[in-house]
Amino acid sequence: MITLHYFPKNSPDRGIGAKPSLVRPTETPIFTIRGILGGSISDHMPHRPVKTVSHAARPNVSYHSRACINKVPGAAKNKEYAQEMIGLLQRVTHADVTVGGRTIGKIGRGLMVLVAVHRDDTDKDVARLAERLLGYRVFNDQEDRMNLSVRDIEGELLLVPQFTLTADTKKGTRASFTRGAAPEKASAYFDALVAACREGLATVETGEFGADMQVSLTNDGPVTFWLST
Repeated sequence: MITLHYFPKNSPDRGIGAKPSLVRPTETPIFTIRGILGGSISDHMPHRPVKTVSHAARPNVSYHSRACINKVPGAAKNKEYAQEMIGLLQRVTHADVTVGGRTIGKIGRGLMVLVAVHRDDTDKDVARLAERLLGYRVFNDQEDRMNLSVRDIEGELLLVPQFTLTADTKKGTRASFTRGAAPEKASAYFDALVAACREGLATVETGEFGADMQVSLTNDGPVTFWLST
């Protein structure tokens, strides 16, 4: 639903250099249009898009001039909490992971990847992350350009689950993990990622989900990339 507003002659929002305000008591609604706003109205009514502070918190778009067209709040779905599966990869000369003093995963030249699953992730995210990890070009070719993937060099892969990558750290001094997937889902998706990667690479080692792990590596470069789906 689109509501059309008229600004009187003395309105501060009429001028070219006018500063938009969040509250305009001088607005006068003209009429309401239900449905999708077509090009016919915008073609006949000049308007100037102006970014306001409110847009940082809301996905709604406003147009300020002699007439103001506002999308009705709630028309666009807020996807603030929609997250993606994460793979934090590091190019390494070697890496290993131990649990209780016992080495459970070890690789030579290749990638060590920390993996995190968000609560909104789906099977498509698993397939997409596997595709990106195996195909992402992080190794140098003969011309010393970063143009080869771990699959191209027949390298090795170490996948380590790390739920802390899902943390929300915007506020306070303690991370919030409410956006992370439940342990059952995260574990299943991690196993699915391992299986998908093993279909395209000979050597895929892993950490242990839910365990207290110690990870050692030598980052080659250093080269580190944050991949998401």
